[in-house]
Parts: sequence; C-alpha cells; structure tokens
Amino acid sequence: MEKLLIKGGNKLCGDVTISGAKNAAVAILPACLLINGLCRIENLPDINDVKLYLKILRELGAEVRYIDKNTVEIDCTNVNSYRPQSQLTRRMRGSSYLMGALLGRFGKFVVDTPGGCDFGTRPIDMHIKSFGLLGAEVDTSHGMVTAEAENLVGTRIFFDIVSVGATVNAILAATLAEGTTVIESAAKEPHVVDLANFLNACGAKIRGAGTDTIRIHGVPQLRGGTYAIIPDQIEAGTFMIAAAATRGDVTLHNVIPRHLEIIGSKLIEAGVSVEYGIDSVRVYVRENAVLRRINFIALPYPGYPTDMQPQLVTFLTTIAGTSTAREGVWDDRFRYTGQLKRMGANIRVEGKLAIIDGVPKLTGARVNATDLRAGAAMIIAGLMADGVTEIYDIYHIDRGYETFETKFVALGGDIERISVIEDDYI
Repeated sequence: MEKLLIKGGNKLCGDVTISGAKNAAVAILPACLLINGLCRIENLPDINDVKLYLKILRELGAEVRYIDKNTVEIDCTNVNSYRPQSQLTRRMRGSSYLMGALLGRFGKFVVDTPGGCDFGTRPIDMHIKSFGLLGAEVDTSHGMVTAEAENLVGTRIFFDIVSVGATVNAILAATLAEGTTVIESAAKEPHVVDLANFLNACGAKIRGAGTDTIRIHGVPQLRGGTYAIIPDQIEAGTFMIAAAATRGDVTLHNVIPRHLEIIGSKLIEAGVSVEYGIDSVRVYVRENAVLRRINFIALPYPGYPTDMQPQLVTFLTTIAGTSTAREGVWDDRFRYTGQLKRMGANIRVEGKLAIIDGVPKLTGARVNATDLRAGAAMIIAGLMADGVTEIYDIYHIDRGYETFETKFVALGGDIERISVIEDDYI
C-alpha cells in the first residue's frame, strides 16, 4: 500500500498537459468488441481503470498491443467469450458497459454486478430496460446479470431520468441491431459524444449524440480504424480548481474549452480569473483579489459535473461566508466531507445539500480518499492546508488520474508517494 504526503502552502504555477478522458476510455474500449478488425486507440490515459479494461478484453480473447503508454492496438476478431471474469468486473463500475457491447456482438452476456466507487445506490434498471426493449430476455438473480436475444431489433427507448451509463449501454447494444433505435432523454456528456464519434468512425450510423435524442440506424458490421480520445474534462477541471484553491496561476493545455465553461463560470463567480484559448485555459487569482462565496448544484451535462463537486466544495471551505452545494445526481456523495472536517473545514450535510461556512485556513491531517474524485479533492485540500497532510487509500486516485502527483509537483506542489506499512494504515 501507498500514501501521499503533501506539504501545503505553495501556490501552483506553470503549465500542465491534460491526459485523455477516463470516462470516454472506459466506454470506447468495450465498444471495440463490436468490431472485427484492428482498432488503434490514441490519447488513452495511462490509468488503472484502463489497464483493468485491457486485461478484461485479453481474457475474453482480444489481442492487445501497446504502441506506447498512451496508444494501444486492439483486435477483437477472435473474441469468443461473452462471460468476463467476475473478479475483474467487480473492481470497476465501467465494466457495466460490457453488457451492451457483448449483447451487441453475441446477442447474450453473463456479467457480474459491476464495482467501482461507492457513493449511493447505482441501479442498472434503465440499462436492463433498454436491453429488454431491444429484444433481450434479462435476468438479475444470484448477483449476476444475464441476457439473451434471438435477434436485436431497433426500438424507441425513453429514460425516466438522464443516465450516462444507460445511454452508453443502449448505444452499444443498438449499433449492430436491425432497424432504427431512438433514445430519448439521452445523456449529453462529452464522453457519450466521443463514444458515438468513435463508432461512427468505424462505420456506425449514430446521429444526435450530445442532444436529448439519439438516433441509431443499425449496420451489419463495423470496420477497424484509428481514433484519439478527447481530453479529460474532469482532470482539467480538477487542475482549474487546484490553481484557484492555492491562489496560483496555471495554464492547461490539450483541453476542449467548451467542455470547461460551466466549471470556469463558477470560478469566475467566486472571483477567480479564467481565460480561454483555442485548446487551453488559464486560471489564476489576481493579487489582492477578493474571493466570494457561491452556491451551486451538480447536474447532468451541460450542468455542473457531479464528478467535480468534491473539488469545488474543497475550494469553498476557505472562502469567507456561507456557500452551498447541492448534489443532483447521486444519493450519498458527501461522505468525503468528514475527511475535510478533520482538516478544520466547517461543513454541515443535510441530505443532498452541503452547507459550507468558510474558515480562514485548513490544517494538515491524516485523511482517506473515500472514492476517486474525493481523492482528488483531498489532494487539493492538502495543497491548500498549513502543515502536512497524509492521504491513504490512494488506489482510488490511481484508477482515474494519470501521473497525477507528478503533474502537481511540476506546478510547484510538494507531494511525495510513500509506501505504507500495515500498522501505519488508518
């Protein structure tokens, strides 16, 4: 086991290059199962969730070859299994996308209940609904999800609430189905659009990704090709907030600025300066700037991202006055606030509402990364704080951020990764 040791108090300054999007990668990798041919995926983030997904594909029979740490070639021509190993799928929420991909390829699947970050109930009822509407018989007994269809046929799918996972799975299952599928109340996140763009580059006929309604005209087969994954909106947002939280000056490169406008708008509202370039964003706090309390709500895209909620709450802990954060996606995503309280934050949680009363400063402490994005928030808190912060359970962070602490160190952060003996673990 390892921990991060952070000595706070340094302003982050300089340039940072953003990696490929984790959320897009874990949707595009299973989509390769729909293709009998060679796929070359570029700008792939070098993170544990990607490595795990590639291991799952290999176990299913795919040929996987790294060109470099961010480029991989995948050939799923010889995949003949529709049952991925449970000990692998249990470790990652994104493994749920195997259901749609395997159903689209084989007309059946047997997949264990997916794992991943735990912050409330994450039902797959809408995923199952879409499979059923396409013609599959689905069973969820004994902790497994199984499905089988004699023939997948295009249909109309309406989601009662917006769900990224259900939208992705419906796209994967419908791409090779007969006829036309219409998905209404579809998720509009950038990684949903990136998945559709990848499939279209391989011969799919998907229109409307990024809007409420997606139309998929089924095709008999897909061809291989080369595709570069979009930059990571959440990693970029994390560095934007870290720059503001440390009162620094950071320019982000390899970004899509329009994906970051909602994050930038909340920082501007709080008194932070944000400047957009063609493929860059600069975030800085002017000398003598007065930072202001704000209120925000985490919502599906194009709203403020739920995956950026812990980071913004952390920034607000030292802003004078009372700020509020409402979680509009997950039931229990404020569990990390107990870790911030260890560092002196004044936060009260009432259901899906967090009330943050600003304090003059945070103080270093021993804390846990309770999930992936909360782990990023703990790093920001440690950089803000006086003294030394020790972050445990950092395997959560490694799941979704590439060379994360190395990038912070290059910006002036004082972060060290240290091995942990069992007796030292909290």
